[in-house]
Amino acid sequence: MSRASSSEPFVHPALFYRGTEQYTAATLSFLLEGLAAGEAVAVAVPGPNLELIKARLGSRADRVKLLDMTEAGRNPGRIIPRVLRAFADAHSVGRVRIIGEPIWAGRTAVEYPACVQHEALINAAFQGRQVTILCPYDADRLEPQVIADAYATHPVVINADGELASETYDPERVIARYNEPLAYPPGAATFSFNAEDLPKARYFAVQEAERLGLAGVRLQDLMLAVAELTTNSVRHGGGSGTVRIWAEGEQIACEVHDRGRLTDPLAGRQPPARHQLGGRGLMLVHYVADLVRLHTAPEGTTVRFYLTH
Repeated sequence: MSRASSSEPFVHPALFYRGTEQYTAATLSFLLEGLAAGEAVAVAVPGPNLELIKARLGSRADRVKLLDMTEAGRNPGRIIPRVLRAFADAHSVGRVRIIGEPIWAGRTAVEYPACVQHEALINAAFQGRQVTILCPYDADRLEPQVIADAYATHPVVINADGELASETYDPERVIARYNEPLAYPPGAATFSFNAEDLPKARYFAVQEAERLGLAGVRLQDLMLAVAELTTNSVRHGGGSGTVRIWAEGEQIACEVHDRGRLTDPLAGRQPPARHQLGGRGLMLVHYVADLVRLHTAPEGTTVRFYLTH
């Protein structure tokens, strides 16, 4: 795995594995190589896989940052700022090595577009940095389309044939493909607002969320997210917008639509500079939500977030 780790400043290989033995052998080799080189090393993978890696590391686990991706990366939109960038920025001297597994068999069809866009955006977020991010994919359990998308989002792939350059690498195409229009149910409660109506829009969202069963910290999260998004609509989205909210299974779905167009695909996923004023609203929504889906086009932008009861 050394060529993938040192051929250029930023390296982003996908690891296609079959079974726990292949998984632990490949990930342990990757981690030990980093530790031997004196690199800062982190692992963010689903809980069961995290336990496998931790057991194989033994006493060396104390030298590795270990995170359960089902918690830290439940919302794919916060993985770059809160997991990957947080670790890399804390170790700014020398190369950083991370295993990140954002896509696993338990991901839902609603989550998946955000997951694959995250994988594509990693390449822009870390361009030119001394960072290696290895992304494992369970080739036995994931759908063929997921594997095909992994080839498109990773310039290097590792499979049974060894380490190869991906012939279909095209992250921008993936970002565009999954920029999907977001349908909402006919019964969704709706409120249109302008600058004077911001307090009413927030009150409307809170009242509807309470009626749908949201309470406590989760209700506070909704209040924060709606406040940030509606304010952004007034400031950057044409001065007005629409809030919609409804129940979707065990989650509350809420979205804000306006006439603005989001031109930076990394918006909300890159921590702003320390002294920068503003630029934190969408990132805060990513931090509090269980999932964020986004669609942007010339006619407007929709930001939808989900909160579990």
